[in-house]
Amino acid sequence: MKKFLLSLLLISAFISAAEWPHKNISVAEFATDVVNRKPVNVLTESNNSNKKIYFYTNIRNLQGQTVKHRWSYQDKIMAEVSFKIGGPRWRVWSSKNFLKSWTGEWRVDVISNGTLLMSKTFNYKEK
Repeated sequence: MKKFLLSLLLISAFISAAEWPHKNISVAEFATDVVNRKPVNVLTESNNSNKKIYFYTNIRNLQGQTVKHRWSYQDKIMAEVSFKIGGPRWRVWSSKNFLKSWTGEWRVDVISNGTLLMSKTFNYKEK
């Protein structure tokens, strides 16, 4: 029983490490644009008339490290964008151009030095 509880505890610790929020990320959002280093029209879902979606993160205390946004659709990596973090508070964003047929759940993983910091999903649905 102790081994089972320990395994369950380890699994839940791994899952919560990938969920929002993460201690080094104060904001993570999908949006229709980024203006003046701020997300505009924050999204949890979008219809497929939007051809471009942004993913914005406000990163804390990872200066000198490289952070990636990894865009995935149907468990396939569709894009990966790397950023060099230059200070204690660093705002970065990436964008993805979409085809109308790419409906369904999309995920962006935020990764630093091979470690998954968090994942966030949104639904790209048919209009």
